[in-house]
This record gives sequence, structure tokens and C-alpha cells, in this order.
Amino acid sequence: MTSLPQPAPFLRDILAVSAAQPTQPAGWRRRSVLASAGMLLGAAATWTPPARAATSWERTGATVDAQRLVRWAVASADHQGMPFAVIDKPAATIHVFGPGGDHAGSAPVLLGSALGDHSAPGIGQKPLSQVRPHERTTPAGRFVSEPGSNLQGHDIVWIDYEAAVSLHRVRGAPAERRVQRLASPVLAERRISNGCVNAPTAFYNRHIAPWLGREAGVVYVLPDSEPFAAFFPAADAAYPLARLPS
Repeated sequence: MTSLPQPAPFLRDILAVSAAQPTQPAGWRRRSVLASAGMLLGAAATWTPPARAATSWERTGATVDAQRLVRWAVASADHQGMPFAVIDKPAATIHVFGPGGDHAGSAPVLLGSALGDHSAPGIGQKPLSQVRPHERTTPAGRFVSEPGSNLQGHDIVWIDYEAAVSLHRVRGAPAERRVQRLASPVLAERRISNGCVNAPTAFYNRHIAPWLGREAGVVYVLPDSEPFAAFFPAADAAYPLARLPS
């Protein structure tokens, strides 16, 4: 492991082709937040989930856990009036919402090639060549995101700066066929990155850059290995599967 002055000098996906280091925004301190179970359960006890029918975005194929999380986030105001996104790892899909909870759009994404819901210790300080296959995970949880950029001027959205996990436009070596993988209906095809989340370029420009690319937001990442309740206990308690409106 190489000790470097920057906490996350190697952008694992963004630097798949170039080994340049990212720059940390001046005067900005990484704010990655995974809310504790006690805090979330306490919040769930202060309000009653409203009864309503499924919305249009839910009827177009959103997974049940994504629906539960969005309903809870909006009803409890957990996103604190900020734009937010739900990255549904089991479906390899992203859903983006404005500050008022309005659905901006959804699209397929590429994710870490390894299953797992936690980042390996010190992963953000490892050169890409030293990241082992089982460490290429996209961590689950609740994160406060920040816009950023790399030295090539590519704008990105930091999900977890210290772990070098970001959301950005799809890019990579032609041999990896990342654009083609995004269009594949086979979910296994969308597990290719070193942990970062790759979104279609047009979708990023239209729905991610105007919101999460300009201001702080909240990014919820659903787990692919551990139970939903392990990361979002309040949402699980507020919207049990048996009571989810149809």
C-alpha cells in the first residue's frame, strides 16, 4: 500500500485509462455519512407513512427495495431538501430525484465487479494495479455526495471520497465494452468497474450534472449481499414488504 498525501489519490474507474490523480475541492472536507441504526429507527417513530398508490416511476420497473427507500426518504425528509439518487445495485440501476422528491429519471449503471457492501480498508490509497478482484466493490449505505473533478477536467460526483468511489460518465478502454454493457439486459454484464458507478453520458448530462454535479446531495446505495434492513432499518420498519402499497 502506498502512503500518499491525498486521501484518495487514485480514482479507480476514472483513472482506468489515465493514472492521473484527482484534485480535492479547495476548502472542502469529505462528508460521507452512513446513518446509524438507532438514529434511523428514532426518526421512523416520529412520523406515519402516508398511504398512497404507486407512482409512475415505481410502475416502470423500480425494485421493491428502491420503492421502499424512496418513499421513506421523501416522507421522513431524510434527504434534507437536497437532490438525491438511489443506486439499486441488485438491478444495476440509478434513480435520480430533485430536492422536492420529484423523479428526474432512471438509467442503467455499471458497478463494481465484486459483490459486497463495504469498501476494503485503505482502498482509496491503493494504486489501481494493487486493487485485488474481491476489493472491487461498490459500498452500500447513505452518503452525502459532493461535486468534484479530476486533473483532466472531467466532472464527477463523489460518493465516498476517502474510498475513491464516485459517480461519473461511462468511460474506459474500448476492450472493456462499457457502453455496450450498459445496454445489456444481463445484469452480470454491468459488473465491470473497480467500485465506481458509471452512468450513460446523455443521462449524466441531463439528470445528474444539473443536480448532484452542482451541489451537495444524498446518494443511497442499496446492498447486494447484506439485508436491506442492515443499512436502512428505518425504511424497512416504516414500509414492511407486506404493507407496501400497490
